[in-house]
Amino acid sequence: MAEEKLFKLKVICPDRVFYEGEASMVELDTSEGQVGIYKEHIPMTMILVPGVLKITEAEGVKEAALHAGFIEVLPQEITILAEIAEWPDEIDVNRANEAKVRAERRLAAKDADLNIVRAETALKKSLIRLELGDK
Repeated sequence: MAEEKLFKLKVICPDRVFYEGEASMVELDTSEGQVGIYKEHIPMTMILVPGVLKITEAEGVKEAALHAGFIEVLPQEITILAEIAEWPDEIDVNRANEAKVRAERRLAAKDADLNIVRAETALKKSLIRLELGDK
C-alpha cells in the first residue's frame, strides 16, 4: 500500500485551537481565489477571505465556515490563523438569516456613507454560515 501523503494542519482562532490533526488536502478561499493544498507544497503565505474550509482526512471531508485570516504553507505543515472558524453544528441559522437581511438592506439602500465592502463581506459571511448551517 502506498504511503498516505499527510501533513500537519492547525487552525487557530483568537479564542481556541479550532482544529489540529493530519490531512491529505485542505481547500479554502484566498484573496487570489480558491486553492487546494497538498503535502509538499512550496512554502507560501496567503490572505484568507470568507469561505468554506474543506479538510480532507483519512476518514473523509470536514467542512467549516472560515471568516478571514492568514495561511502559512510549509511542505509538511500548514497553519491557519483565522478570525472566526465554525463547524456546521456551531452555526446559529436564525442569527445568520438576520445578518443576511441586514446586509442586503444596507446594500439596497445605496447610502453614500455606506461602507459597501463591509456590507458585502457581512453578506458573504452570512451566506456561508447559512450554506453550512443547513447541512
